[in-house]
Order: sequence, then C-alpha cells, then structure tokens
Amino acid sequence: MDLHMHSYHGQRLPDWPAAAVAGLAAGAILMVLELFWAMLAGGGNPWVASHMIAAIVMGSDTLKSSGFDLTVVTVALLAHYVLGMVFGLILATIIAPFRQGSGLILVAVFGAVFGAVLYLLNFHAMTHFFPWFIEWRGTATLAIHLIFGVTAALLYRKLDRHESYWPL
Repeated sequence: MDLHMHSYHGQRLPDWPAAAVAGLAAGAILMVLELFWAMLAGGGNPWVASHMIAAIVMGSDTLKSSGFDLTVVTVALLAHYVLGMVFGLILATIIAPFRQGSGLILVAVFGAVFGAVLYLLNFHAMTHFFPWFIEWRGTATLAIHLIFGVTAALLYRKLDRHESYWPL
C-alpha cells in the first residue's frame, strides 16, 4: 500500500468544516464510551467522568463532589466538544495530503496512531497538570482513544468535499 502525498508546493489544505464535524462526532462517541467506562470503574456513578473533565477548566475543587451538577456537566460537554474539534482539525491536517492510492486502511491506521498519541499526551504527559487522570490510565482508556482516532479519520475521509483525492 503506497502512501501518495502531494508535494509541499501545491499541497491542499484540509476541509476545515469536515474536520471540525469529524472531531465533534468522534468526540461525542468518545464521551459516550467514557461515560460507560466511568460507570463501570466509578462504582456505577456516571457523573465521575464529567467532574474529572470539567476540573480541567474549573479546577480540582470540582473533584470534591461527584453527583449531578448542571454547570459541571455543561463545562465537561463544552470541553469535550472543543477538544474533539481541535483534535479533528489537527488530524485532518495530517491526513489531508493523502490522495488516490491511500485507502481506508491507511487512513484508519493514521487515526489509530493519532488516538494512541492523544492517550499518551492526555494520561501521561498532562498528568503533571491534571493528576486526577492518572487513575484512568489503562487499556480501556487507550482503546477509547484509538476508537476516537479511527472514527475521526474515517469520518473526515467520508465528509471531505475534495472527493477527487480519495479512492471510492
């Protein structure tokens, strides 16, 4: 399987709206999977994940409670969606130069690698700033991030309006 890319000169830009939507949708899927995982790992409390994510924005005092709080849930949703879109834009920048000959498998592999890098960034590098995420390190969280990366990459490929670059 050959990787075909444009030369630097004339390299096309990503389809930004497609990238944002792909990241948003993949982020929503990641959020639902995290919710189920948090319920299993958090003793049946679905709001633990919301508190952990909202604490990125609101500070560690958010972790003192774990019940439903509309503000916490809203902040967690906004943080997830914004991060999903940003990561979708970054991923699209990486895969946008691919053209015919670069099939679904290659796009999915790049998405999986991207998801693995996000996992390492979020649950290893960023735990200096957000130590409460250390407890989420593991294969389940890695798998969720792989799913995010693959989903975002494949959705971007499907939504990209520059169809002439993609094989059918």
